[in-house]
Amino acid sequence: MESQEQSDQTALAEIGEFGLIALLRDTLGEPTDDTIVSGIADDAAVYRTDEDRVHVMTTDTLVEGVHFDRAFMPMEHLGFKALSVNVSDVVAMNASPRYATVSIGIPQNVSVEMITTVYEGLKQACDAYDMHIVGGDTNASHGLSLSISVVGTAAEEDVVYRTGAQVGDKICVTGDLGSSYAGLKVLLRNRERLQEQEEDFEPDLDPYSYVIRRHLAPPAQLKTVRDWGDAGVQPHALIDISDGLSAEVHHICEAGDIGAQLYEPALPIDPETRNTATDFGEDVTIYALFGGEDYELVFTIPEDELDALDPQTYTVVGEIVEPDDPEHPIKIQRAHGENVPLQPGGFDHFDGPSATAPPA
Repeated sequence: MESQEQSDQTALAEIGEFGLIALLRDTLGEPTDDTIVSGIADDAAVYRTDEDRVHVMTTDTLVEGVHFDRAFMPMEHLGFKALSVNVSDVVAMNASPRYATVSIGIPQNVSVEMITTVYEGLKQACDAYDMHIVGGDTNASHGLSLSISVVGTAAEEDVVYRTGAQVGDKICVTGDLGSSYAGLKVLLRNRERLQEQEEDFEPDLDPYSYVIRRHLAPPAQLKTVRDWGDAGVQPHALIDISDGLSAEVHHICEAGDIGAQLYEPALPIDPETRNTATDFGEDVTIYALFGGEDYELVFTIPEDELDALDPQTYTVVGEIVEPDDPEHPIKIQRAHGENVPLQPGGFDHFDGPSATAPPA
């Protein structure tokens, strides 16, 4: 019989990932150290190191069976992706990564050669982002996992938060959307067919090479923020796309107490992503809005500052507005013209995907 103590406990699914984060932030209380500029509120924490410089710190974990499947995740790509997703959080603060520590949980069925290959992928990412791994930890575990912390640097005045969006700003995204989820769909389908047909199955992945690469080894957009610095441009608000465009725009609007108007026809979607959605008989807009793990950037910026940016590096997908409906502050104009409320969607680690959102 379940004890009274157990029956009084709250399931994590009842509050979800972001509810849990808010609860933990409340439990810890506001930081009292005046060197802390921003704590549990953004893509990364920010603290001062001297009068005008700050460190930007983040931690992310990839867990086998939750974030990746060894059946189709090459170990080299796993190492590259594990570091990239952390670098993406630093980049989303308009900062540059410098140092990382890596903690790896190793099950008995993982060989020395496999771990070496993971670290070769980590080294490739270090070279790509001009940074260094300076330590970490190794542990036995039931499943393979990688937990990485990255420290970046910036001038305090250059750091961009998700809180700064202003009414009238254009909402822009780098790159294209939905391709990582399209790649995941292809890989899951091929795994299923392999399990059904075993050695007789010969996958044809050539038509999906782009979307598969985007899922297995997504690059962080460090070059983009460095180009912004060279052009003297600083967005008002910035966030990376880990949980899906819809979720990230909701984060920006909640942080700034504003609304947003998005336009479905403007969403940048690669032809291969469209073809993949067609193959599965699904709406590619769902991929773009809710797929997640694209690790592109969403930023808001005044329209008159867009001229300083390379038009090939971003797409305007909407604008920041005064919300006309507090219950539904974000709307999207569909391709046929109807303007409808946009739900957050995206992936919740403790509640799974929403009814319309694919899993991350």
